[in-house]
Amino acid sequence: MKKEHKYQATIKWTGNKGSGTSNYKEFERSHTISVAHKTDIFASSDPAFRGDKTKHNPEDLLLASLSSCHMLWYLHLCAEGGVIVIDYIDNVTGTMTEKTNGSGQFTEVILNPIITLTNHSMIQKGKELHNKANKFCFIANSVNFIVKHKPTFLVKTL
Repeated sequence: MKKEHKYQATIKWTGNKGSGTSNYKEFERSHTISVAHKTDIFASSDPAFRGDKTKHNPEDLLLASLSSCHMLWYLHLCAEGGVIVIDYIDNVTGTMTEKTNGSGQFTEVILNPIITLTNHSMIQKGKELHNKANKFCFIANSVNFIVKHKPTFLVKTL
């Protein structure tokens, strides 16, 4: 049986400086992302598009969504597969290509997780589980580009 999961968020523009969108340079790109019972995210556009560099932008959030979804699936699969992870950090990178007409799209995202395991014997299976996590990740399955991953493994015995 197929399950559906519904999500809801409210995005409120907070960048009206008094004259709305009367001119491209007369408004801020600031907005608030709200989800019930969760902390608000204060966001903007990328500074390249007149945004506030101190706030998260949609591009940041796309990278974070891909990385955290992959990580959560990976940790799940490791727990099921007997691979003991004691630390995981991902320095995800992405490339967005802007077109001459002003539109653009992400062409590449690379997950660069550094995973600490408790035993060298788990590294091979740990590598294999990245492919499986990528196939299960809801967010990676929803984008129109390939999400690559280049894991690094460390071992620290307990």
